[in-house]
Amino acid sequence: MKDALEDPRLINIGFGNIVAASRIIAIVAPDSAPIKRIIQEARDKGALIDATYGRRTRAVVITDSGHVLLSAVQPETVAHRFTTRDDEGEPGPAGTSLT
Repeated sequence: MKDALEDPRLINIGFGNIVAASRIIAIVAPDSAPIKRIIQEARDKGALIDATYGRRTRAVVITDSGHVLLSAVQPETVAHRFTTRDDEGEPGPAGTSLT
């Protein structure tokens, strides 16, 4: 896996909150019991980052450092931002690629 310094691509997870793409392991919906358990365990360990700005959690981003990020953006939208990359290195429609 590439280090965040080697692959500086950043992903907008909503409301201007940015995550290094190389650190993301999974982007999942928060509805299932196992994901709710992961969220609670991260909260207990102090590894939960709530980036929802008080809105409903729609996506849970799990990082390789064990941090869990809550986002108010749909998982499909975050995943699309993760995979979208403009050929000229300019930010795409989702503003995701920084090369």
